[in-house]
Amino acid sequence: MGVRAQPAIQRVPRRRRRSPRRRFRHSTDRACPGGDLTVLGRTYAVSLVGMNGHIVEVEADIGQTLPAFVLLGLPDASLNEAKDRIRAAARNAGVPLSRRKITVNLIPASLPKRGSAFDLAIVMSALAAAGDVRGCGSTVFIAELGLDGQLRPVHGVLPAVMAAVEAGHHRIVVAEENEAEAALVPAAEVRAFQTLADVAVAFGAEVGDVDRPDPSIRTGAMTRVLPSAPLKDLSDIAGQQEARFALEIAAAGAHHLLMMGPPGAGKTMLAERLPGILPDLEDDHAMEVTAIHSLSGDRHCAELVRKPPFESPHHTATPASIIGGGSGIPRPGAASRAHRGILFLDEAPEYERRVLEALREPLESGRLVLHRASGTASYPARFQLVLALNPCPCGLANGKGIDCLCTAQQRRRYFNRLSGPLLDRVDLQVVVQRVSLADYAGGTSAETSAVVAARVAGARAAQRSRLRRWNYTTNSEVQGRILRGDLALPRKVTASLDKALDRSLVSARGWDRVLRVAWTISDLAGRDTPEADDVVTALGFRLQESAQ
Repeated sequence: MGVRAQPAIQRVPRRRRRSPRRRFRHSTDRACPGGDLTVLGRTYAVSLVGMNGHIVEVEADIGQTLPAFVLLGLPDASLNEAKDRIRAAARNAGVPLSRRKITVNLIPASLPKRGSAFDLAIVMSALAAAGDVRGCGSTVFIAELGLDGQLRPVHGVLPAVMAAVEAGHHRIVVAEENEAEAALVPAAEVRAFQTLADVAVAFGAEVGDVDRPDPSIRTGAMTRVLPSAPLKDLSDIAGQQEARFALEIAAAGAHHLLMMGPPGAGKTMLAERLPGILPDLEDDHAMEVTAIHSLSGDRHCAELVRKPPFESPHHTATPASIIGGGSGIPRPGAASRAHRGILFLDEAPEYERRVLEALREPLESGRLVLHRASGTASYPARFQLVLALNPCPCGLANGKGIDCLCTAQQRRRYFNRLSGPLLDRVDLQVVVQRVSLADYAGGTSAETSAVVAARVAGARAAQRSRLRRWNYTTNSEVQGRILRGDLALPRKVTASLDKALDRSLVSARGWDRVLRVAWTISDLAGRDTPEADDVVTALGFRLQESAQ
């Protein structure tokens, strides 16, 4: 049998399928001036990790699928909530988002991102992807959105704008409450708006008729400016000439200070009056301090902080509240908020041992580096440490100490809470005696803070002139190699200090710190170089507490 021939298969030519993007073109796609379709929106935001700001590129794409909102790029829980918040805000502002799938990508994806400051950048990138707005591709948006479409202020605007300008992004959009703070950064082109509708109109959107929110119903601590407390005057303190002199030295050279004395002797009063004799902060230092307070959110930064800050945490404060910490990226603590100012620890032995020991690193380096699983944050912390403590747990071991009921073991345990390495970093240690009746009721007038501040300002000016070539501003910053090199003093001037080092009364670190104090005493007296008496006086403040 022959094989039956199979009929030939007739092939039908296949129709070429059109691109889905062309076939299902979204109704809101619009042509750019160059003729291309707007299919990808791009804006910029800033992610703060500690004091360091990182530029984040916000990309938005509108897909041709069912409605959805996908947020990529390692957002935290608060940032993930922005998806629903943004849709409601855009709808109530008269610029509703596309009903298609919106995919937003935050670049770099490996950088942790947190907070609500990304709201405005995300919604503007989504509107740009739909073709509703134009010309926002190089602008940095920093604001939170309310459900009614209002722009809400956020913390940390100053360091965020500083990072954006350093990265080359000079056009910044913020909420109205943050305008003054953002404008503190030189070269920043700041535009402030009240609502999302105002921002969209500024970038070419057509906004429908909507009810504008009433600005009078805004809430939030960012809108309140708290008046600063008046500085206290040194003339309120009776007597205490030695302690006042130590306070003046500490202010002139930015030295650390320890005061030991019975209750009621005036230790807290002296510490509280230290800011009144410190000079105002220079521009670069004021910018650092203002950026820290902006990030902390403890004040409305409408202008640069010129007065040195004063932080006095309670002795029950946790390590995270003083050093910094918290969930996620660590937040600045009291030590960082006291940057370029004073950190006062009253009743110092009552603080946790780990809190006191954690201060040793910033006392040397002037910076706090906090390591957490979610990232590492670095904050400046160049503060003056002022410690106050009693002579014993009951506080009555003063003079002959006949009224003191503390045992030797209790006293030893009390003082052992302050470790030797910590005390070795304190330049001035002074014993504050009880005020006598002659000083308290004698009617003699003490020097005012203005008089002392004038001498401190003169000493600071002499230090800046002498230390300019090493980029230092105060004697407390000078390194030991400079004190033993270019600023070395004759052996006959340092004889008493050299003898104390040979007898192990001071350490090598203490040798450097005594010389720094001696230079400050010389600057207060108007001399070019310290004399032997200046070194003896500085050494006396160093050994005074250990001799008790």
